Amino acid sequence: MIVDPGSWSLAVVVTAFAGITTIIGWFGIKMTKTARDLAHNTGLGEALMGAVFIGASTSLSGITTSVSAAAAGYAELAVSNGLGGIAAQTVFLALADIAYKRANLEHAAASAENLFMSAFLLTLLSIHALALSFPTISFFAVHPATVIVIFAYIFGVHLLARMHHMPMWFPRKTADTASEPAGHRYRSRHLWRLWLQFIGYAAIVALAGWGLAQLAIPLGDKTGLSHSIVGGVFTAVSTSVPELVVAITAVRMGAPNLAVGDIIGGNAFDTLFIAASDLVYREGSIYAAISSAEQFWLANSMLMTCVLIMGLIYRERHGLGNIGLESVILLMLYFGGIATLFVSP
Repeated sequence: MIVDPGSWSLAVVVTAFAGITTIIGWFGIKMTKTARDLAHNTGLGEALMGAVFIGASTSLSGITTSVSAAAAGYAELAVSNGLGGIAAQTVFLALADIAYKRANLEHAAASAENLFMSAFLLTLLSIHALALSFPTISFFAVHPATVIVIFAYIFGVHLLARMHHMPMWFPRKTADTASEPAGHRYRSRHLWRLWLQFIGYAAIVALAGWGLAQLAIPLGDKTGLSHSIVGGVFTAVSTSVPELVVAITAVRMGAPNLAVGDIIGGNAFDTLFIAASDLVYREGSIYAAISSAEQFWLANSMLMTCVLIMGLIYRERHGLGNIGLESVILLMLYFGGIATLFVSP
């Protein structure tokens, strides 16, 4: 028998929401610790491990939600879930910055990988922005930007891995710059055990995140909000909870590069939500079916990413309340964006 959360009372939905969030917290901590061990003992490094493996793993629930919504014909919900998730996860860096007491998080997590991934994320978002200039173009109901974004993501990950192994520049080291310990080169049997643990924890976190999204949809519907707000706020934040858990856990373990890499890598993967949704949306290009709210989330996500890039370059060591100025601006942009959507007609 299939259980429909939409038939549950508000109290039951909220209780289930809290229970699943606890599961994500528990296994998200375990996944983060395993990822840190893998990063140190495989030579991948925290930034690359966070950007590719953790970022993609924690985004599985979100892409499942967007694809399901697009296949059912809910284009606005599918796109706003992805773009709203990028904005939510970016502001999670500000929360992680608050939790990191040693220095400004962007100062401590200075690395070529994190800076490259931030610029790469802005590139992927720009492709979506260009697609909105010609939203009705499609071949077999698929916009050309969908194919471009998919290949661009694959090529970008290739460049990231190549840059990690052959870096051409390094950030200036300070007393507050996080350094990664040289890991013990474990035997392949031990590494396989770590990889299997990571995959198991990631699968549980992804399934739990998908469960949160299924609860967020009826939770939003009970309020009578539009699909754009439900997707951009309720499902976006719900499916992004794993990223928040990983980021907070990583900085508390003293692995800021892992935290920043997780958020930026997850955001880059989230740009694929629109591409995947366009592939299953059968009523033409999905860009032609979205509203101004999704365009707002796209613009706001691009602006927040620009602020993050400037923070990674400027590297303020200590700011107001021991967080960086960029963190304050990110908080203002995100919550100001939500307020704008709620009051706009």
